[in-house]
Amino acid sequence: MQNYFLKILEEARYNSTKNKLKRNINAAIMTIHIKNPQEIEKMRVAGKLASEVLDFITPFVRSGITTDEIDKLCHDYMVNVQNTIPAPLNYAPDGHTPYPKSICTSINHQICHGVPGPKALKEGDIVNIDVTVIKDGFHGDTSRMFHVGETSIQAKRLCKLTYEAMWLGIQIVKPGAKLGDIGFIIQDFAEKNGFSVVREFCGHGIGKRFHEEPQVLHYGKQGTGLTLEAGMIFTIEPMINAGKRDIKQMPDGWTIVTKDRSLSAQWEHTILVTHNGYEVLTVSEKTPPPPTFVN
Repeated sequence: MQNYFLKILEEARYNSTKNKLKRNINAAIMTIHIKNPQEIEKMRVAGKLASEVLDFITPFVRSGITTDEIDKLCHDYMVNVQNTIPAPLNYAPDGHTPYPKSICTSINHQICHGVPGPKALKEGDIVNIDVTVIKDGFHGDTSRMFHVGETSIQAKRLCKLTYEAMWLGIQIVKPGAKLGDIGFIIQDFAEKNGFSVVREFCGHGIGKRFHEEPQVLHYGKQGTGLTLEAGMIFTIEPMINAGKRDIKQMPDGWTIVTKDRSLSAQWEHTILVTHNGYEVLTVSEKTPPPPTFVN
C-alpha cells in the first residue's frame, strides 16, 4: 500500500446557501491511495456489479413507471440478488441530510443527485440513473442515460455528445497524463458543440470510501493538475447542459437542476490507471459500447 502526498492549488466547493461556486486558492494537501493488485480485483468485482444493476433496470425504464419504483427495483436487486450494499442510502456528507434512496434518478433538467419519488416517467423524457454498490468493502460507481420512448433531436444529441465527451476524457488516462488534460478535452468538446459543462460537481477517487481524492474536474487547462500514476482509480462523470452551466439546488437538499431549465445529461465510468493506459472497471454484458473513435 502506497500513499502519495500531493499539492492541489485549487479545490472547487459548492456553497448551496448562495448557489454559487467558490474557489479556495489556498493550497491543500490530499492523499491519493494507490491500489494494490488485490484491491484492484475487488474494485473490478464492485464495478461490474454496479453496471449489472443498470443492465437489470433497463427494460423497466419506460413511460408510466415512477422513479420510486425504479429505486425499489434496484434496491431489491442489489440487496437480495447481488448481496451488495446500496452506497447512496443514508449517505450523509458534512452539511447534508442523509440521502433517502438507494440510487439517483435525474430527469430532463435535473443535473445530478435526483431523489426518486412519485413522479412517473413520460414519453420524451431523458433520465440518468446513477448506481453505486459496495461489495466486500469496495465501491463500484457508474451511471447511464436512458431515453423514455421517442425523445427530441436535442435530447438525443446532448446524450450522445455527453457520452462521447466522457470517452474523450477516458482516452486521456495513462501514467504521466495530467488531470487538467482530462478536463480540458471534455470542456473543449462540449463547448465547441454549443453545450456547457457543470463546474460545481466532479469525478472523484473511489475505493474503500465512496469519495476519495483526487477530484476529477470536467474542465481545465492542458498540462496542469495532478500527474496520473498506475494504480489510481477514479470516476469520470461529466455533467453537460444544453443551455448555460448555472445550477440551482432544490429544497430537498440533494437534487441539482439547471438554472435555466435546459436539459442536462451525464454518463459515468470508474477508471483504473494501468501501467500502459486505462481499464474501465464498470463494464458488464449490456454496457453500451464505446464510440467508434475509441481505439
